[in-house]
Order: sequence, then C-alpha cells, then structure tokens
Amino acid sequence: MNEKLTQYLNGVFAPYDEVKSVTELKADLHSDLQERFRDLKAEGKDDETAFEMTIESIGDIEQTVQEVANLSRSLERQVVTNFNASNLPTSDFAGVVAHKGQFKSSALRGSNFTNADLTGSSFASSDARDAKFDGANLTDCNLSTLDLGNASFNRSILVRTIFSKSGLDGAKFTGVRLTDVTFSLTDLRKTIFQNCIFDGVEFKSSDLGGMRFDGQTFIGVKFEKTALNEVSFKNATLKNVSFPTSSWSRKYYRIIKTICFDGAMMDKLTYAALKGMDANLSKVTVI
Repeated sequence: MNEKLTQYLNGVFAPYDEVKSVTELKADLHSDLQERFRDLKAEGKDDETAFEMTIESIGDIEQTVQEVANLSRSLERQVVTNFNASNLPTSDFAGVVAHKGQFKSSALRGSNFTNADLTGSSFASSDARDAKFDGANLTDCNLSTLDLGNASFNRSILVRTIFSKSGLDGAKFTGVRLTDVTFSLTDLRKTIFQNCIFDGVEFKSSDLGGMRFDGQTFIGVKFEKTALNEVSFKNATLKNVSFPTSSWSRKYYRIIKTICFDGAMMDKLTYAALKGMDANLSKVTVI
C-alpha cells in the first residue's frame, strides 16, 4: 500500500517537479501519510479504508501544491530580476518578463529589451545608451537619472513612466502613446518624437527648445515651467492643453509668440488660453 501512496503523490506533484520547495513538500507529506496509514492499520482498518482515510486527511492537496508552486516561482523571478550595479552591456533581454526588475546603477549600453515586459522596473542611474526598448512594456517604470542617449522606443508601452533628470539626446520615440508620463528636469532638445500621442503627459521644468511636434496629438498635456521657444506644433492636435500663464510673466509671453501653431487643430479652451497670451493662431482651426 506504500507504493499506492507513492503513486498518488507522484500524480499530484508531477506538474511541479522542477520547483524545489514543492519537491521538499512532497517528501515531507509522503512521510506523514505513511505514518498516518500505519496508525489507521494499527486501529484495525483494512488497506482500502486506511488508504481512503489517509488521503481524506490532507484535504484539497492539489490546490495547496499549486499555491506553493506559484509562490515559489514568483520568488524565484524576483531573485532573477535583481541586476543592480551589474555590468551587462549589449545583453539580450528581448521578450523577458521582469516585473519590478531592478537595473539600478548598471551598465546596459546597447542592451536589447525588445518586447520585454518591464512593468514597475527601475533603471535609475544606469547607462542605457543605444538600448532598444522597442515594443517593451514600461508601465510604472522609473527611468530617472540615467543616460538614454540614442535609445529606441518604437511602439513602446509608456504608462505612468517617469523620466527625471534623464539624458535623452538622440533617443527616438516612434508610434508611441505616452499616457500619464512625466518628463521633469530633462533636456529634450535633441529627443525625437514621431507619430506620438501625448495623453495626460506632464512636462515639468524641462527644455523643449526647438522641438518639432508636427502632426502629433496632445490631450490633457501640461507644460509647467517649461522652455518652449521656437517649438513647432504644426498640424498638431491640441485638446485641453495647459500652458502656464503667470509664472514667467512677460518673458514667457514672448516665448509663446515664437511657437508655431500653423495648421494645428485645438479645442476652444486651449485656443482661448493661447489667444490670451498673444500666440500666433492665425492658421489654427478650432474644434
């Protein structure tokens, strides 16, 4: 009958043989069941009755095993994704799942994160020049105080992503919908945005001088203490976009006049705010 108990446990634990903690649970449970079976036999139970009662005594073991396995795998992933202070230039992370991964203070230049799920990860203070984040999920990621020079963000998922004091010279964002993203204290003059939608984005104390946002869409975007001299919104769509009206007084009004809105479409509130700052809106369509 010991063999029958072994076969039963082998069947329950078969899907989780590779999980160390589950293997240990199996060994402990096997010992406990054998002892329980012997006690029932000593009480005068026949083999079949003792076996059934032994199995019933452990309840829904399959659910317990699954929960232990899931927890163990989760912990293993957390260990694997701690790459703080690592030297990993040109590494291949394409397609990996690394939720809350830690890549702080690491050398990642030229690394490939294409289509990786990096939700909640932090890359603070790292060198990620020339890195590829094409198609990567960067939701809730911290991309602050790191060098992203010439990095590629083609169709990346950017939701609540934070760029603060980041180096973005030559970085290219193509076909991206930026949702509730924050750019603060960042020089964006040499950053490239093409075919992007800015939804709820905040630009705080950043330099956008000379940027071209031609043909792109801005919804609920806030420009706060941001340098906008010679910026072009030609043929862009602006809805509920906020330009500060008081912090820089006359100097800021002069900067507003340098912005190109030719061919742009904007809602009535955005139009009214800019008109009040004497922006050149002669070629704007109000929607």
